[in-house]
Amino acid sequence: MLPAGLLTACGGGSGSDADTVKVSYKQSTDNSVKVMDTYLAAIKQQFESEHPGKKVEFVPIKAPDSEYYTKLQQMLRSPKTAPDLVYEDTFLINSDITSGYLRPLDPYLAQWKDWDRFIDTAKAAAKGEDGKTYGVPDGTDTRGLWFSKDVFAEAGLPADWQPKDWDDILAAARTIKEKVPGVVPLNVYTGKPAGEAATMQGFQMLLYGTNDGTSDPLYDKGSKKWIAGSQAFKDSLGFVETVYREKLGPDVSDALDPHFSTKVRGELLPQGKLGINLDGSWLPQDWLPGSGHEWPEWSQELGLAHMPTQHGQAPGRVSMSGGWTWAIPTKAGNPDLAFEFVKTMQTKANAKKWYIANSGIAVREDVANDPSYVNAQPGTKFFTDLVPYTHYRPAYPAYPKVSTAIQEAMEGVTTGDLSVEEAARGYDEALEDATDHQVVQR
Repeated sequence: MLPAGLLTACGGGSGSDADTVKVSYKQSTDNSVKVMDTYLAAIKQQFESEHPGKKVEFVPIKAPDSEYYTKLQQMLRSPKTAPDLVYEDTFLINSDITSGYLRPLDPYLAQWKDWDRFIDTAKAAAKGEDGKTYGVPDGTDTRGLWFSKDVFAEAGLPADWQPKDWDDILAAARTIKEKVPGVVPLNVYTGKPAGEAATMQGFQMLLYGTNDGTSDPLYDKGSKKWIAGSQAFKDSLGFVETVYREKLGPDVSDALDPHFSTKVRGELLPQGKLGINLDGSWLPQDWLPGSGHEWPEWSQELGLAHMPTQHGQAPGRVSMSGGWTWAIPTKAGNPDLAFEFVKTMQTKANAKKWYIANSGIAVREDVANDPSYVNAQPGTKFFTDLVPYTHYRPAYPAYPKVSTAIQEAMEGVTTGDLSVEEAARGYDEALEDATDHQVVQR
């Protein structure tokens, strides 16, 4: 059933077909990775079977993350180009709400019994500052350290490696550089071409480990202002600078290639050419059967370690979590039909299939407690167990610009064009502009 009172919205978009729901999503730039395409094709078949006369039309956007966000926002501006349903990164939710691109889903959610199955933190990530919900989360993620057991064995490092602080990570990378030539010792994503991967997998995994985890080192919730001038920010930049100055990371030209993450997953890790990779829980989706980069041995050949705090201080480990949501544009022609498609995607059975297929972390409690999900992949329990230590980005409207400023600071110390002090000072200046001077000094 479509929600009562909302049927009049159907078919309202310019040029829309009342019987067709248009779904836009991020398509992998790696042609051999079809995880999302395969999953959505099965949902389309089920949806059309259960809704006779209704059709699903996909509008995939093949682009790296940063380009995807730009292209999607361009589409959302006009009823002629706005899809009925879009795949929206949680960090953009508030920015897109402020721009008027998304519609609140509360009238739909109030009539959908499965909404009570979603964990509160996932619900919060899809909420606007106005308290309304603008997206249905389809999973979350955590981050940690992946390492090659073969490279570690050759370097004389332990197979059960668990660094206790940042110095332990750098020490292992230096050992790899010395004893295993031809291998990239450590990958930390950096710079503007890497986009949010640099901000989250790279910088924030450092920054959020500089304190005891009880306060946000990027945004002061008490004053509702962004933090400038902090030693924690400089220390995090200093780690990045060390990695690239000492040539412990990939060549700078590779690191600043927007497609480098594809190379990491598809070549460097499977071929044993990367020692340590600071990355996310989703990597195995590229190595599953039918992925194009099948690597059934990955769980034997790769080790997992949590990211330690800067000095090993409590709680001892740190992670960042993001995730994506399905959102309905303000200018969607068929919002009711779009939510019906969401409900089909988000049955327990279909949600579980998706979490397993994309190596995601479940945001439905009934799936998270299902042994067939927990035991589906070797890394699932490790990354799920990081949830108590994880942090979420301060995804307020200014965040996308703040994230870009972080990437610029990282790029400056990566290339050596800027010192840590210069890059941090440049960030502080950019932060003033990005946040309309809503800044507090530390």
